[in-house]
Amino acid sequence: MSNTPDDRLYSKDHEWAQVEGDLVRVGLTDHAQRQLGDVVFVELPAVGDRYEAGEPFGSVESVKAVSEVYVPVTGAVVEVNAALTDSPELVNEDPYGDGWAIRLRADGPPSTDGLLDAEGYAKYVTAESDAD
Repeated sequence: MSNTPDDRLYSKDHEWAQVEGDLVRVGLTDHAQRQLGDVVFVELPAVGDRYEAGEPFGSVESVKAVSEVYVPVTGAVVEVNAALTDSPELVNEDPYGDGWAIRLRADGPPSTDGLLDAEGYAKYVTAESDAD
């Protein structure tokens, strides 16, 4: 079973969201990075870009494929993890820590509709894997 911290919420697109007041830190889940394989390039948005929940904000390129990354909550980008430009492997090495992608400022209290808690996400991943 993948590592799924219970201090954040998860999307069915395999991103995590950690709410910190009106800021939301976003990254790829451990499950996602394992499915992708070795990450070799990460494309991130610019600070100030705005996104609606569910919109793609960037992409991750691995040795296997290029995958879009989706924003789990609506808001504006206030910070990007510049370390990923030089060290995209951080997504593999520390997906819930140094491998985070962006920080958003939500429009008011972040809407977490449609996001799963750690237990719900673990069940979703298991069901998805069983369906393959």
